[in-house]
Amino acid sequence: QVRLVESGGGLVQAGGSLRLSCAASGRTFSRYTMGWFRQAPGKEREFVAGINWSNGSTTYADIVKGRFTISRDNAKNKVYLQMNNLKPEDTAVYYCAGRPVASYNYWGQGTQVTVSS
Repeated sequence: QVRLVESGGGLVQAGGSLRLSCAASGRTFSRYTMGWFRQAPGKEREFVAGINWSNGSTTYADIVKGRFTISRDNAKNKVYLQMNNLKPEDTAVYYCAGRPVASYNYWGQGTQVTVSS
């Protein structure tokens, strides 16, 4: 079992940066693929970025490539999402998620990111 708690959201002007953190509890965290998702009002939840547990390889949604960076620190049981050059369309609730095998089964409660124009 893994419990995930996000932090670091807030209000930022367009062009600014935020760093989201996800603290995980559970001894098997280091063997989970971890991801960040987001959901804007009235929209479906969408994948933002993921990081593999074994080799640290990363994947990104096209709309955030070059602006967002996902990373993890297995020793601290944490996953991060560095978000640069934020745009108003990045406004959403951001969720951290853990994938033991094929599906993202573990989710945090979310943290709000609001980007003003």
